[in-house]
Amino acid sequence: MTVRRTVTFMVMCAGIFFVLLDVTIVNVALPAIGRGTGAAHVADLQWVIDAYQLTLAGLLLAGGTLGDRYGHKRVVTIGFVIFGLASVACALAPGIGALVAARVVQGAGAALLLPGTLAVITRLYADREQRARAIGVWAAIGSLALPAGPVLGGLLVELLGWPWVFWINVPVIAVVVAVILRLVDESEPEARRLDVAGVVLGTATLGLVAFTVIEAGRLGMGAPLVLAAAAGSVLLVVAFVLVEHRRAEPVLPLPLLRRPPIAVSTIVAATMNFGMNGAMLLLILYLQTIRHRTPIEAGLSLLPLFLPLVLLPAHAGRVAGRRGPRPVMLAGLALLIAGFCLLLPIRVDSGYLPLMLAMVVIGVGAALLTPSVVALAMGAAPPGREGLTSALNNTARQAGGAIGVAVLGAIAGDPARPASFMTGLHRAALVAAAAYLGAALLTVFTHLEDS
Repeated sequence: MTVRRTVTFMVMCAGIFFVLLDVTIVNVALPAIGRGTGAAHVADLQWVIDAYQLTLAGLLLAGGTLGDRYGHKRVVTIGFVIFGLASVACALAPGIGALVAARVVQGAGAALLLPGTLAVITRLYADREQRARAIGVWAAIGSLALPAGPVLGGLLVELLGWPWVFWINVPVIAVVVAVILRLVDESEPEARRLDVAGVVLGTATLGLVAFTVIEAGRLGMGAPLVLAAAAGSVLLVVAFVLVEHRRAEPVLPLPLLRRPPIAVSTIVAATMNFGMNGAMLLLILYLQTIRHRTPIEAGLSLLPLFLPLVLLPAHAGRVAGRRGPRPVMLAGLALLIAGFCLLLPIRVDSGYLPLMLAMVVIGVGAALLTPSVVALAMGAAPPGREGLTSALNNTARQAGGAIGVAVLGAIAGDPARPASFMTGLHRAALVAAAAYLGAALLTVFTHLEDS
């Protein structure tokens, strides 16, 4: 039983690792993808990232509901199979349109498997302390995907070509699916309704908002297509809110958001990834297109941004547990503001040291913010709603990251024009810093009963 449980635990950890790996590993391959697929504009590359993240964000809550309703083993297996097949389609994509479409399917597979991996792990351990340790290891392995992605992606792009950032998923997923089918027990299905209208409207809203921002960067704010998309986004938001108010079991749990700690944690979680994911895109483009670094050099150069996210969250979580999450959140937000301001002196010909310093400060800020935001949310979760609260937090992070890629990428513009791109990068850094300042003020002035 111990060996079976250990192997099951390992394959569930593989789920979160590969879902998060496909957020970071693709970033470093973007310039090569642009050359290989003939993508003529940075907006096309933004869609390679956002097609995955928007679908993941839009379907993540639905993935958890489907697992509860039909059994987590079944849904996790289907999610892995979809993820693996979509990875093959990504690797074989003949052009940017086919690649973006395959990334949408890949995001759907990720949304199905990710909530179920945690549910399976939770059922593996009856002892509360063992379960807590297992969940901590699961989260830590997910964090390892952040530094592993750029380094592994850079190595694969240089040695084998960009399709291999997708091919690498396939053999591992084949083994994982075989192990799940043989070793994992099915959970008891629960009679839960899926808010189909809410899922469709929520995902469509995120997608159209991202489309509006990305195409504004390509066509200009006054373009008829952009104005029509902006109007459509507003209509979808209104329709989504009206539908969710009438649902007995809405995909967006509005009663949870009426609790100030959960509302604040959701907004701050989205803001955190707004800046972080947008920064990943811009820094990769800066290092490879402006500074002409090779993919592996660019991947290694990003390690100061990601290593704090592996090394510090456990300690930050302990501090948040002793002193409450608010002080740790504010420290993290202050460092994020400072780190993005440190990007302002960066120029086309700047050395690596100023960039490294900015990335270290940003990374430490995010490392402090991540566990404290989760602690704030989970401390206010009603009994029996812990899983939904956690899923809401994860959804906010994915949605914020996707919108950050769209907004900051549109502000920065095309790296083929270095001077214009650097001006845009500085403006994007100021926008991110302003967003973090707003999150800090919200954290200071909101009455957080559980903090």
